[in-house]
Amino acid sequence: QSHSLLDQAKPGDAALLVRSAKALGELFARHNPKVDVRLIATWPRADAVYPAKGPWHGKGLEAMARDIRAAYDQAAAVTPQVRGVIPLGEAWLRAISSGFADGDPYDGIAFGQISLWTHDYYHASNYGYYLEALMVFGQVTGRDPRSLGENDAVAFELGMNPEQGSALQRIAAEQLV
Repeated sequence: QSHSLLDQAKPGDAALLVRSAKALGELFARHNPKVDVRLIATWPRADAVYPAKGPWHGKGLEAMARDIRAAYDQAAAVTPQVRGVIPLGEAWLRAISSGFADGDPYDGIAFGQISLWTHDYYHASNYGYYLEALMVFGQVTGRDPRSLGENDAVAFELGMNPEQGSALQRIAAEQLV
């Protein structure tokens, strides 16, 4: 478990992630040679970027997302069972750059925006996990996440209004193109 840092003991070092993905791919293939593995390039952690002690402090969310994606791409390159890398971190950046989500929860959430992180600034909020689910859904099924529609029951049950659910579906669809 790398805690989205690539290596908890050496944040930013991809070696452990690459070895672990390869080992898991081989293990799965021994049980099912047709296994289809997807890796999720996780979101940048606000708690790893904004506080002074954070391993990406001063580098920004974009740098952390880039580092995470590059590591997952390395892992996919040496793991034949991997059929794709789901660009979740890039979807988070898209939500932020579009103005839908606030990029710095430490300074409060701007009016009209949502937070993709929950109170610990590490784990996702309902919005962040819904975006993750949309990204997985879109990549695994090949269906456009917008096909779920503005009245998606999952978004509703997670406390989102139709506009918020639709915005996250659009962001996921645009990122998956």
